[in-house]
Amino acid sequence: MRVLMRAVREEPGPFAIGVGGAVLHSIVTIGSSYVLGKIVARIAVPAIEQGRVSFGAMVLAVAAVLAVSALKVAGMIARRLGAGAMQFRLQASYRRQVTRRYLRLPLSWHQKHSTGGLLSNANADVEAAWYPIAPFPFAVGTLVMLVVAAVALFATDWAMALVGLAVFPMVFTLNVIYSRRMSPRVTRVQELRADVSTIAHESFDGALVVKTMGRETEETERFAAKADELRDGLIRVGRIRGAFDPIIDSLPNIGTLAVLVVGTWRLSTHAATLEDVTSVVFLFTVLAFPIRAIGWVLGELPRSVVGWERVAKVLAATGDMEYGGESLAGRTGPAALEFEDVDYAYPDGSEVLHGVTLAVPAGKTVALVGPTGSGKSTIASLATRLVDPDSGKVRVDGRDVRDLDHGALARTIALVQQVPFVFDDTIRGNISLERDAVPGDDEVWAALRTAQAEGFVAKLDDGLDTEVGERGHSLSGGQRQRLTLARALAGGPRLLVLDDATSAVDPRVEAAILGALRESENPASVLVVAYRRATIALADEVVYLEHGKVVATGTHRELLENVPGYANLVTAYEREEAERAREGAFADSEEGVSA
Repeated sequence: MRVLMRAVREEPGPFAIGVGGAVLHSIVTIGSSYVLGKIVARIAVPAIEQGRVSFGAMVLAVAAVLAVSALKVAGMIARRLGAGAMQFRLQASYRRQVTRRYLRLPLSWHQKHSTGGLLSNANADVEAAWYPIAPFPFAVGTLVMLVVAAVALFATDWAMALVGLAVFPMVFTLNVIYSRRMSPRVTRVQELRADVSTIAHESFDGALVVKTMGRETEETERFAAKADELRDGLIRVGRIRGAFDPIIDSLPNIGTLAVLVVGTWRLSTHAATLEDVTSVVFLFTVLAFPIRAIGWVLGELPRSVVGWERVAKVLAATGDMEYGGESLAGRTGPAALEFEDVDYAYPDGSEVLHGVTLAVPAGKTVALVGPTGSGKSTIASLATRLVDPDSGKVRVDGRDVRDLDHGALARTIALVQQVPFVFDDTIRGNISLERDAVPGDDEVWAALRTAQAEGFVAKLDDGLDTEVGERGHSLSGGQRQRLTLARALAGGPRLLVLDDATSAVDPRVEAAILGALRESENPASVLVVAYRRATIALADEVVYLEHGKVVATGTHRELLENVPGYANLVTAYEREEAERAREGAFADSEEGVSA
């Protein structure tokens, strides 16, 4: 009931329309039973006895039936419009709320939840939570109808009323039994829906791995096993629902039979008239469908509660980043970045960074170098405030990033990650993202030029209007990386963080990109996670990390001469790059290199 009352509070207008139509329909339905009773007693029976029908009486009877029918139709239209608007508005609203919540929660929260489960929360669970809303106004109108009907029944004949109304306590008793048996089964079904969605998402997302490793059969069997579990769970739900619905449907008919028996007895004793018996029996006949509406709501409540609990869990999730009120608006030129004694550990307690202190001076390029697991990507995430440090401070232009307002960092810093994400959109749409900072194609082409992507885009048949497909499947790895770099550059960032963002392009192309960044009309400071000797050599300063600590800082030449671990690592990287070049890993190496 709390879920239903929340729906009423959030959509009072459509609810009022739906209930108003349902009440009108209900009252007219009750009135129609008395109209029919009078037609039978005052027109049909006298016509049979006298062998003729009064034309005036027939016209009056037809007019009464048409008037009642017109009012019932009007009530039905209002009920359905109100209920439909209420249900779909709630579903749309909560899909937006869930998605908005996802976007505000930190990466650490997302890493604990499967993509399939999150999709299920935003879709299946939201639908389940508000599924009972469609029959809800009808059920409320039916309750009004039952109250009016009870008064009318007792006013007509108390004996038939007592017999007939005995049906309703049985409806609610059955629902209590039904809910207790249904709730755990529905909960399991909703969990299985999320599991099936998760496996499907993993299989589609990892299609390349599945095919190259010959795992098609195993993945099919894994999906089939979980789909079979869901099927069996739905069958168990259907069995209980299949037993509940016929019983609910039969109760009004049982009540009608009981009223007929008692009514016949009351008629034989002259305690009731034919008009009374006809009206009461017809009233119970028309009550059958509204009672089913109550059954529909009661039948969907267990599923609704389970769906709501899963949605509410997302909406109540904690971990939001708090933002300050400071802004970097009005500042121009490259931005400066500072890390002061920063510590960071993963949510599971694994320590990543220990007392990291480093600086990216305004207008300079700083390379982060270190073995796998040394904390380079974590530093990139901290710089763009995807996560916050456990201790220490991260500053941009001297301001603690936690004191800045929500949009300040997004307007100042751009992060380009190693694994590029490309939207299923055009080249233009992927770069502009409809941002105010990218008002036209001139800015798009300028970004592509700096990212050394102008050449291959210009050769495409549709140019900027080329659809790249889901995750940019029509592009090579190097092209996707340059496209995402152009996206970052188009926003005019003052600080660019490159987390191995050019690993899939040829070293010549990478050198051209870094050179173009330095010579740009609006140069930015650059923090680059680097592996290649050529890239590292272009940096003004190199920060060498080991085990989450800054081991050495200096120029590439200084570290090469004085830090053995650094020299060994860079040499190993160089051998790996040479091997990749021999294997043809940079198939698009000559594309788009600007002079």
